[in-house]
Amino acid sequence: MAAVSIHQFAQCITCHAWSPDRTMVAICPNNTEVHIYKFSQEKWEKVHVLYKHDQIISGIDWSVESNKIVTVSHDRNSYVWSQESSEWVPTLVILRLNRAALCVQWSPKENKFAVGSGAKTVCICYYEQENNWWVSKLIRKKHSSSVTSVAWHPDNIFLATTSADGKCRVFSTFIKGVDKRDKGASSSQDMKFGEQICQLDLSFTWAFGVRWSPSGNTLAYTGHNSTIYFVEDVLTSPCAQSVAFRDLPLRDVLFISERMVIGVGFDCNPMVFTKDDSGLWSFLKFLDERKVTQSSSKYGSQFYHLEVVGVSVLPKVPSMKKT
Repeated sequence: MAAVSIHQFAQCITCHAWSPDRTMVAICPNNTEVHIYKFSQEKWEKVHVLYKHDQIISGIDWSVESNKIVTVSHDRNSYVWSQESSEWVPTLVILRLNRAALCVQWSPKENKFAVGSGAKTVCICYYEQENNWWVSKLIRKKHSSSVTSVAWHPDNIFLATTSADGKCRVFSTFIKGVDKRDKGASSSQDMKFGEQICQLDLSFTWAFGVRWSPSGNTLAYTGHNSTIYFVEDVLTSPCAQSVAFRDLPLRDVLFISERMVIGVGFDCNPMVFTKDDSGLWSFLKFLDERKVTQSSSKYGSQFYHLEVVGVSVLPKVPSMKKT
């Protein structure tokens, strides 16, 4: 993969997604197209160009098991692309949006995907076999501004979102007929679709890049105020910690393990955060140490004990606040 660093796919890339085996990558070069590159014979070759959207593509995700690509665009549309022989065939998704679609992610079981939008709405999309198309159920009237990021909990039911209103929220997305009720089902399967489980008011700026840890016990998201937030036991007895830094804000995060997170943002230098044995999250290092300056070496962290307000039965948490 060393060739990636010296090969320029485009002057500007709006979004991208890797194939399941990491031999191909799908990108949007800041236009209405998806370019798919394949690594072969020590070089990257453009093997497909997907045409369907009318405006800039803002989100791409490539499913691991089913090998399908989902795209969303400022044109308010979404398509699911399936590979048939040597061609990628699109299927229209009925989003019912009146503003741009901004982000998209497949659920762990790949029977649903979530779309965040500028319409303050989240679309949970699923396939209707009878009509041979993808339809959506909308989570409305929960966000006060654009939905900037979405992240699925490992249980395939809970969905975390961040918004330009500065809040991080968790919802139930259980859809009858799509999600199965397992024997001895957890409380997540007893909740109604679109029910808000919690709202985190830790950031006073735009919030971005939300992700769950592999176990689903920890939630991390970033604020435009150069702060990253870690929330433990979100669905039961939440406890949060923020780590502030002097550098430019992060735009997205990724859990490498339960104890390590990579953050990327406007500094163009990924940051590594780790959790010690006492549960304290802290900044560890930059991945590109050559860009580290002395002024960037001081960081601060703070714990927040979240008070659950108006809760009768856990894990339903209507609101949370700092104390």
